Formats: sequence, structure tokens, C-alpha cells
Amino acid sequence: MALPVWEPSAERVERANLSRFIKFARTETGNVDLIGHHSLYHWSTADPDRFWTLVWDFCGIRAQGERTPVLVDADRIESARWFPNVRLNFAQNLLRYNDEKPAIVFRSEGGVRRELSYAELNAEVAQFAAALAAAGVGVGDRVAGLLPNVPEAAIAMLATAALGATWSSCSPDLGADAVIARFAQLEPKVLVSVARYAFGGRSVDCMGKLANIATRIESLARVVVVPYLDPDPALGQVRTGVTWTAFVSKFVGARPAFTAVPFDQPLYILFAPAAEGTPTGIVHGVGGILLQHLKELVLHIDVRREDRVFYYTTSGFLMWNWLMSALAVGATLVLFDGSPSYPHAGVLFDLADECEVSVFGTTARWLDSVERAGLRPIVSHKLLELRSLLLAGTMPTPANYDYVYRDIKHGVLLATLAISPDTLSCTALGSPLLPVYRGEIQCRGLGLRVETVDHSGDSVRDEPGALVYTAPFPSMAIGLWGDRDGSRRHAAWFKRIPGAWCTGERAMLTANDGVVPLARG
Repeated sequence: MALPVWEPSAERVERANLSRFIKFARTETGNVDLIGHHSLYHWSTADPDRFWTLVWDFCGIRAQGERTPVLVDADRIESARWFPNVRLNFAQNLLRYNDEKPAIVFRSEGGVRRELSYAELNAEVAQFAAALAAAGVGVGDRVAGLLPNVPEAAIAMLATAALGATWSSCSPDLGADAVIARFAQLEPKVLVSVARYAFGGRSVDCMGKLANIATRIESLARVVVVPYLDPDPALGQVRTGVTWTAFVSKFVGARPAFTAVPFDQPLYILFAPAAEGTPTGIVHGVGGILLQHLKELVLHIDVRREDRVFYYTTSGFLMWNWLMSALAVGATLVLFDGSPSYPHAGVLFDLADECEVSVFGTTARWLDSVERAGLRPIVSHKLLELRSLLLAGTMPTPANYDYVYRDIKHGVLLATLAISPDTLSCTALGSPLLPVYRGEIQCRGLGLRVETVDHSGDSVRDEPGALVYTAPFPSMAIGLWGDRDGSRRHAAWFKRIPGAWCTGERAMLTANDGVVPLARG
């Protein structure tokens, strides 16, 4: 058997949130067999009702109503429902802190710098939510964002969620037709966009494209323009256009207000890539995303309030939604807008040093690029606070693992995330209690009954198989946009293997109980 490239120290195991959760679960259940990650995983899939309610308690989720029943139709994965008697608000849980600790630290490739404390973030969200409400946005309405990874994207999303409305966003580098193909079907009441963005040293004006979009999406009551990189955008050609400042001007000092909604109320609409035709909107619910993301961030990634969490992402990539949930932990989000290689290949390592990043997220493709550029951050940078390095997207190669531990930082936990828009959560990811093996994801997600099966539907290990969920889980997408009879949902996830959730992903479960994702099949 191959030797691990990283193992947690006794001190790291002792300090881990997951170790505290195991002790908490052992005390609450009286189950003396809960002594480590593997025993916890098996219990979490055998007793999901108890596991998910204990995650809820441990992470301090705020809600109202009875938590029983936890799961309805547990033996029918396609019709299963979680916490049907609970009402909650996503933004209220992400804004539980209201103090002077930094909530957001923002940097751009052009030198724009901004910081928001939790108190300032709460105030900004409250006034933007009040302005949205005045524009007619309420429970179930849609608000769309055409935004780079700037603080206003987080503020607009949280304000939308505070009202019980639904958020969908994409990056401003998309063309007008691609944006319209996504957003027009949602019939949003408000679109939030930037006037201009920059990438790789090039400044790109968005106003002509925005005028086209505003004309062709007839449902828009307001187009709110963030004067990012353009303090005086020309709004004359933008139907219903208004600057962010003018939009909120009457609501400065508004008090926070949060509308409680059902557990499965739509929160996000993500778009899956489409080879042809209209992009498919995948609808995700409030409670399932909150509960699943907190499990992942707190237990698997070991995020704490003192952490500074960075992920290189755009607002149109699902890692942006995942990153936002770290606000519920009270951590500081480090946001960056721009090219990851401009003005030089090491710009993100510079950011990690400057902003004292402790959890750093990127892609294997970016690792390849910085290695090709000859970077050795272990020599050129300090990375004093860096504790965990997260990778999403393409599965890293064994050589990527070698590069991280040889040339970036010896003691860092390299945690790969197998995440997809179908669940907006991780099938497999890291654990602070387990070793890291080259070319493997450390473990399956706690509470997720994930298996690999052959063509006969039999479970297999150490050989490729179809990756399936064989029991319900909270972050199952609640539907596809416009799929009134559920037929497209059934065809997408339940038709291939009856009684299981299957997206066509393939993987291999290893002898280490790790996961190696493979190509779709």
C-alpha cells in the first residue's frame, strides 16, 4: 500500500472541529463506538436523522418550527423531503455575527482595496434588501447578478436571500446572448451588474451589453449598476437603469429584516453547461444548502471564526456560492477580482501573504500553471497562516500532490473537493483527521451514502464504477427550472439507476476509503 504524503499531527487532530463533533455526538447518543472519522461516517449514514440534527445543533443553525419529522419518504429517494415543518432564513444564518471583525477583505488586480466588518456588511445588506423590497421583490421572486467577485455580489445575494427571494449569477465576461439565455427564463425583477471589469490588465466596458440585456429581458423592473471601475456610468441607454448608490439612497440606516421560508424554498439557481439549446437552471433549496455547507466547512475543512478563507472563483462558478457560506462560521472571506496570473504568476501567493489566508482554494489547472512558471512559494513566500489548500474542478494528478508538498508548504492539508452543480455540495472532500494519499480524495462526505456500482448495480471497490447516492441527502437539488411535472428531474438524476441519485459521474473507491473521480460515463 502506498504511503501517505501528509498525516495530521496529534495537535491538529485534537484541535479539529471534527474531533469536537465526534465527542459531542458520542455524548449525545451514548454511542461509545464513535471514536474516529471512519466510525463516524458509517454511523452518519446508518442514522441520518440523528446525524443531521446533531450537525444542526453543533453548527448553531437558526430556525423556527419543529424539526420532526427530520425526513419524509426516507425509503423513496426521489420524493424524500427534509425538515418539512422548519422555517428559516439563509441570510440570517450567514449574518449571525454583527461586530467589527472583518467579514470581507477585497482586492483586485488593479489595486482596488476594500474591507467590510460584519457590522458594516449587516448594514449594507439591510439597506439593499429594503431597496429590493421597494422595487417589488418578495418571496419566490428572482434577482440576477452579472458581477465579478466583488463585495456587492455578496451583499446583493444576501439581501435577496433576506427577502426569501432566489439568486442567480454569472460572470460579466459572458456575452449578451449567453446571459439572456440564462436569465430571461427566470424572469428576474432586478438585475445587478457592474459598469466595467478588468482582467489581465484589460479594462472591459459592460454598458453596451447591459443595455442590450435590459431591453431583451422584459421582466426587469430595475437594473442596478455598480460603479466599479467607472464612477459615473452612462445609464441613458439602459432601460430602468440606476446606480447602486441611487438605488439604496432612501434606505440608509434600514434595520435588518429576515423572512423565514420553508426548508426547501429556492435559494440559488445554477446553470449547468449546455452543448446546445437553453442552459438548464438547477434549483437549490435554502435549508439543504445551509446544512450541507456548514457540515463541509466546519467538520471537513475545519473552518473557524479566526480563519481567513480565500477561493479563486467568479460569481458564476459554484465555488462562489460555497465560499459565501463561510460567513455563517464568522470567518473572513478574502475576495479577489482579476486574472490569477497578472501581473505575474505568483499574484495569488502574494495575496495569501498580504491577507494572511489560512484556507486557500484554487484549481489543479492553476497549480500546473504556477509550477510551469517555476514558482517555489516555499522559498519565495512566507504563507505563515496557510493551513489548508483546497482544489476543485479537474482532479489533481499525483504530480500536483508532489508539487504542493515539495514547493508550496510541507505541513498543509491538501483537500480536493468533488463538487458539482447538481448538488452544490461535495460528494467527496477532505478531513482533518485522515491522511492524504497521492491522487486520491480523502473521504466521502459525512452523512452521504455514496457508492460505486457496476453495470449490474452491485457495489464495487478498487475498480471504476458509476458514482451513486443510495439514500436521500439534504442538498439534493429540489428541481430544474421550468420542469413543472418533474419529468426532466427524473430523467437527469433518477432514471439511470432506480432507487438512487445518479448524475453520470464515475469514480473508484480505494482501499484507503478514498475516492478517485473519473470521466463521466
